[in-house]
Amino acid sequence: MTADEGSARQTLSVADLEAWVRRSAELIGEHAEELTELDAAIGDADHGTNMKRGLAAAVDAVGAGGFTAADALLKKVGTTLVSTVGGAAGPLYGTFFLRTGGALLGQDGIDARALAAGLEAGIGGIAARGRATTGEKTMLDAWSPALEALRTHPDDLAAGVAAAARAAAEGRDATKPMVATKGRASYLGERSAGHIDPGAASTALLLAALDDVVAARTV
Repeated sequence: MTADEGSARQTLSVADLEAWVRRSAELIGEHAEELTELDAAIGDADHGTNMKRGLAAAVDAVGAGGFTAADALLKKVGTTLVSTVGGAAGPLYGTFFLRTGGALLGQDGIDARALAAGLEAGIGGIAARGRATTGEKTMLDAWSPALEALRTHPDDLAAGVAAAARAAAEGRDATKPMVATKGRASYLGERSAGHIDPGAASTALLLAALDDVVAARTV
């Protein structure tokens, strides 16, 4: 679907965040096999399967919760992912949503500045949990440029999220020539070069899903 003129959101409600979770589950489900193939090259060959299962569980959890606050909804997503996604992705994505939710405590109508603050906290959680930084062929190589792009549009949520989604996709692609120094892929050393990081790929899908919601391409 295409967005109606002027229908793009400038703030995110709790319902929008729930729509983000649903759209994320849809996109991850559609690309699960691709994610698993990426993981087979440099990991445990289960990233797509694990993320599909975890986000399906998150959809069920938020749908049954009747959430009225952004922080509570995102924290529920985080705890669900920790308990249902195997491997490193569960704790990392779980920490992201838990930290993002914590930063949005009391926020009603999340604008571009508030979203950037939330994502900054979530990304910081990923970095701390994984003891990683950018340039190490991890999901941070998609999350970090996405946050930087979002910050270039502090007064325009739609433009900021669209820029973030593009930056995440570019960051995903930029992991291909990198040599992994963190996680399972680091065991391959130089042989990890030439493969896109699966965590960066799933990150790009989550941001594409958020862009779909903000641009009113999905309900």
